[in-house]
Amino acid sequence: MLWVSTTLFAQETKEDNSYVLDKIICKIDNYIVLKSELESAYQGYLTDGNMPSDQAKCGLFNRLIMNKLMVAKAEIDSVVVTDAEVDQNTTQRMEMIRQNYGNSVEELEKQFGKTLDQIKIELRDQVREQLLSREMTGRITKDLEITPSEVKRFYNKIPKDSLPYYSADAVIGQIVRIAKVSPQQKEEVKAKLEDLRNRLLNGENFNELARKYSEDPSAQNNGGEMGYVGRGAMVPEFEAMAFKLRKGEISHPFESQYGFHIMQLIDRRGNEYNARHILIAATPSQVDVERATFFLDSLRRKLIKDSIKFEDAVKQFSDDKATKGHGGFFTDADGGMKVAIDKTLDPAVYFVIDTMKVGHYSASLPYRAEPGQKEAVRILYFKEKLPPHVANLKDDWHRIQSAALAEKKDKAINKWFVKARKDVFINIDPDYDHCKLLE
Repeated sequence: MLWVSTTLFAQETKEDNSYVLDKIICKIDNYIVLKSELESAYQGYLTDGNMPSDQAKCGLFNRLIMNKLMVAKAEIDSVVVTDAEVDQNTTQRMEMIRQNYGNSVEELEKQFGKTLDQIKIELRDQVREQLLSREMTGRITKDLEITPSEVKRFYNKIPKDSLPYYSADAVIGQIVRIAKVSPQQKEEVKAKLEDLRNRLLNGENFNELARKYSEDPSAQNNGGEMGYVGRGAMVPEFEAMAFKLRKGEISHPFESQYGFHIMQLIDRRGNEYNARHILIAATPSQVDVERATFFLDSLRRKLIKDSIKFEDAVKQFSDDKATKGHGGFFTDADGGMKVAIDKTLDPAVYFVIDTMKVGHYSASLPYRAEPGQKEAVRILYFKEKLPPHVANLKDDWHRIQSAALAEKKDKAINKWFVKARKDVFINIDPDYDHCKLLE
């Protein structure tokens, strides 16, 4: 059997196109960990502001091995993730990568030293492994819960001089009202797309019209052509139209959450299809925005008079899904409603509440959650402020509970690791013997 420490190959560096030796530093059945993977993870650790630490590098190596072991064990235990889920996640991540390079395929391929198709294939394999690892982690920890007594024991065993210090926290909520697009605006967009459809039917080039008129950012590079995707990769309305059209047929305008499209089916093979589209979003007029503002101004007066409770107003009227499920309140990474003012809060929110008193509501404010999203208006509710403090059970129960549960899950995964490693072949480069990874 091949000793992994001698498996070497060349890898091109981005800086000067020179070649350096990379090597496999661990093999787990048919899965491998490369030295470059470990070094990349360690650079990320240092970039986060941590001090150099050989112990930390060993910990990162252990995590990489554990992830690969989970994938190998998933194969043994016949745990699967669907192609549709893999394709959907790959498409989303590919879009994020392309956006980071200004949607320039040429720049992307130059930086990675690979064709777009090669990048997609490698990314898909990585996504599949990550989803399998997540599925295995979920199975190992799905029945774990944490009791109040366990939270207290976890807190009490932390040395008092090691308790975390939290900066100022706040409890802040919002009610969002998306400006509803009037029927007139929608009809205008549909008319534009119908005109483009007629031009296509009269022989104009689809890719050229997509580059000129489509509001899909990727259209500048792909001419509206999405490439082969499987079921579940696109929004339901887009997918439904792709499976409804005949090859070469161009649809009439149809609506999705992104706006209105016309689509031409290029090809379909089984559960995969390749289509191109032109997207134009119906945007709210100034009157539509003013209508949403007037609504929230009226609602704010009712909140101030206490003729409606904030949580009830959120439930009935807020259009923001992210905060609506938490009573309208912002949450931290663990789901707690006390958020760090200087770390978690969006600067746009911070600068507003910085001028507010606790218990007050802001005036109606223009709002757009992310670039490209529909215009909206919101009011903010500054419910509570907690000064900087050392962690304690009264003020930080949710954070301590999350930390205690995370520790419990880590112990369960480590216990599973000790047992599962007997079911697979693991070979680690002797250069890392000092990490004592299998002891």
